[in-house]
Amino acid sequence: MPYTPDLVHELNTLIRFDLETSQQGIKVHKNADPDVIAATRRLHDKGLLTLADGGYLTGLGRDAAEHAQAMLTILTSSSSTPAPQKDFA
Repeated sequence: MPYTPDLVHELNTLIRFDLETSQQGIKVHKNADPDVIAATRRLHDKGLLTLADGGYLTGLGRDAAEHAQAMLTILTSSSSTPAPQKDFA
């Protein structure tokens, strides 16, 4: 299943959290981009955020944010040596 635009908005929301502290959340204002508002609401509905307009990461949300941020780091880092090929047969 490929990433849908909705999932991309959710991932972009998760990478906005500062994982260095659990004392800092986010607040999505009602005049924010409608896609961001909807993504934040979906993340709350999925149990990843404490509030429908942001708040703090739940335990599951922190795990998801860590993975989202790690994936972004991996995909945006330049590597001078190609990764070894794996045989999936």
